[in-house]
Amino acid sequence: MSKNIKKVCYILTGIIVAILINTSKTYAITPISEPRYQGIDVSNWQGYIDYQQVANAGIEVVYIKASQGTTYKDPFFEINYENAKANGLKVGFYHYLTATTTQGAEAEARFFASVIAGKTPDCKLVMDYETFRGVGREGINEIARVFLETLQNITNKPVIVYSDLSNAQSTFNRNIADNYQLWLAYYGNYNSLTNVETSWSNWIGIQYSDMGEISGIRGYVDRNLFTQDIFIGEISEIPNTNNDNVLPPTNTQTITYTVQSGNTLSEIAQRYGTTVQEIASINGISNPNLIFPGQIFRIPTNTNVPGQQTGDTGCIIYTIKSGDTLSEIAQRYGTTVQEIVTANKITNANLIFPKEKIRVCNATIIPEETNDNNEKVYIVKSGDTLFAISRMFGVTVDELVRKNGIENRNLIFPGQRIII
Repeated sequence: MSKNIKKVCYILTGIIVAILINTSKTYAITPISEPRYQGIDVSNWQGYIDYQQVANAGIEVVYIKASQGTTYKDPFFEINYENAKANGLKVGFYHYLTATTTQGAEAEARFFASVIAGKTPDCKLVMDYETFRGVGREGINEIARVFLETLQNITNKPVIVYSDLSNAQSTFNRNIADNYQLWLAYYGNYNSLTNVETSWSNWIGIQYSDMGEISGIRGYVDRNLFTQDIFIGEISEIPNTNNDNVLPPTNTQTITYTVQSGNTLSEIAQRYGTTVQEIASINGISNPNLIFPGQIFRIPTNTNVPGQQTGDTGCIIYTIKSGDTLSEIAQRYGTTVQEIVTANKITNANLIFPKEKIRVCNATIIPEETNDNNEKVYIVKSGDTLFAISRMFGVTVDELVRKNGIENRNLIFPGQRIII
């Protein structure tokens, strides 16, 4: 073989190797740097949080759910933001993406931006996209790309992807991974992720448990570790996107009130023309007779803002059972509490009654049944993961594993019956 031919062969071999390296997936996923910051992520599930106790417990970073879809603003978003900031925590925001089209993805990005407008995050904005509603892999990645690009363009803030290991391995492609960093949900030993096939080679945050217990928070909370890369370099307000027309029409007009010595909720309610029940509900107060000077509350100032009622097309009639909550019903049918509240003109989302009939619109029927012990049973569909099912029903992965005797939490099958 001549020298020229050998030279050409070497060049071609080098090109082929380079192509293989650039197109293949990574067989390890490790922290981009040593994780140093203790964190949590919260939503309305946690109710009212005492952030002074949280900070004293050593938590440094809190990610707060801001919104979902194009109409749902988390009812605890404002109070979580203000109290976390007031107690010196680093704050980030996330949006739960439900779009099934690129047009929907753009609308959700604009809605998220409108909800967080005027706020000053310390951490990168987050897309939480884990419920795909029958969309194929190519469509999922296009929807994700449009959401991420739109959000980054209109907020001028860096955006990252929150994903469990299963979706990081088999759903999100290399293009997404190359352009957006990863906050990974993995409830095992994150140091052991050295022989897995993913599109990412590094993560900047790890959600390592959904059963954390922290002073100041009732019940479980997600626990996280974050690296320095989670933070935004230059801190500034999210710009106003002039997208207020998409905000939820009911129960969103509030003011901030700092409790003074001698105040009572009854006195505050009378002063602002609302009720003790409304104040307790929006702030997650379990004992209305126990408030403290310095506490920051959201006070509803116009609880009767008329909302546009959703039509009956695509709605089902649901009869409330004892023990039901609107949050559970919304998760069960793939909708939001806000959509149910609006469709039924419900004034207090925490006050519903057995045998009452409500309309649930834009519902996704989740196949479930009960067994002989009257336990709820979910029938696994193609593409399901235990993580997604746990989020759907508001339980932990560990509970599902324990109840069902599952040996491999990453291996479930279509048609399998999961006790909830």
